[in-house]
Amino acid sequence: MMSTTTIRLPQDLKARIAAAAGRAGTTSHSFILQAIAEKTDQEDSRSVFHDLAEKRYDEIVASGRTIPWNEMRSFLEARIAGRKSRRPVARKLAR
Repeated sequence: MMSTTTIRLPQDLKARIAAAAGRAGTTSHSFILQAIAEKTDQEDSRSVFHDLAEKRYDEIVASGRTIPWNEMRSFLEARIAGRKSRRPVARKLAR
């Protein structure tokens, strides 16, 4: 179902949108809809990321164990380079 929403745009932004839409080969209306959809998707992704980060942090606090970043980074860099590397072991969180 479609609904109508009115937005007031400053003239300079309206002109920029029209120019960008023209370069993209679309209408201003479609350009605006796409921009709103992209921004909404971006915010949804950010929210999922933050929720996951909070969950993982809560798990670290509950267990009291973590892997120091320098060890994890070395492990990941070795994996990216195609080298075998021992997986770091979590240990008591330093406070």
